[in-house]
Amino acid sequence: MAAVASVDRLKQITEAVRAAGQLGVAELAERTGASEMTIRRDLETLASQGILERYRGGARTLLLRGDEPPFAMRVHESLELKQRIAAEVAGLIADGESVVLDSGTTCLKVARALAHRRLTVLPLSLHAVNALTDAPQLTLLVPGGKPRPGELALTGPLTLASLAALRFDTAILGCCGLTAADGLTAYDLDDAAVKRAAIASSRRVITVAEAAKLSRTALAFVAPAADLHVVVTDHTAAPEDTDALAAAGVTVRRV
Repeated sequence: MAAVASVDRLKQITEAVRAAGQLGVAELAERTGASEMTIRRDLETLASQGILERYRGGARTLLLRGDEPPFAMRVHESLELKQRIAAEVAGLIADGESVVLDSGTTCLKVARALAHRRLTVLPLSLHAVNALTDAPQLTLLVPGGKPRPGELALTGPLTLASLAALRFDTAILGCCGLTAADGLTAYDLDDAAVKRAAIASSRRVITVAEAAKLSRTALAFVAPAADLHVVVTDHTAAPEDTDALAAAGVTVRRV
């Protein structure tokens, strides 16, 4: 079997160990086509990210069924798709708007797409703050809060207070799951609270979601689908998912 690229191999290892609970180095080498030495290095990398735990000769998963994969892994996935979604979202934002921008890998792409615009933006992650720090025309607001490790999403009472003190034209939100029946959901309870506060402080809500998330429900409820104005997703989204959102009053844009 031909060896897969590094990022794809890390994802393949993560999914295989997660599905099986634990796997040995030799089996992972067979599955990926990589050498056992390479697999050992990959396992050390994944262990340092909190994805799995090493033991002699293999590894066991640390990701439960309801856990979100770490930012360090997600940031390398579906790059071209996230870029298309980000460009579509940027086209929906008018110069002069005030925007609250959620955490997450797709929203980080949106931050970069907005970096040269004349806007006021409050990012909800330190990754996006960093991406916008030197934006020439943009007014950057930085909320308080406690950054979650790896994700660097800002959460907690200081973040909620920052959002409550402001009123935005548009909130751009990521999601872990979104269906017409269960609404917008998140894996993390603190993240869900921040998303709710962003919605409450904004006149319009745009949600970005890869197609797979439109048939997924995560643990923490954020808001009913009817509270969202626009969902930007990709062209592979199932018609039954997008039609159900449209029936709830959401404008769905596929890219």
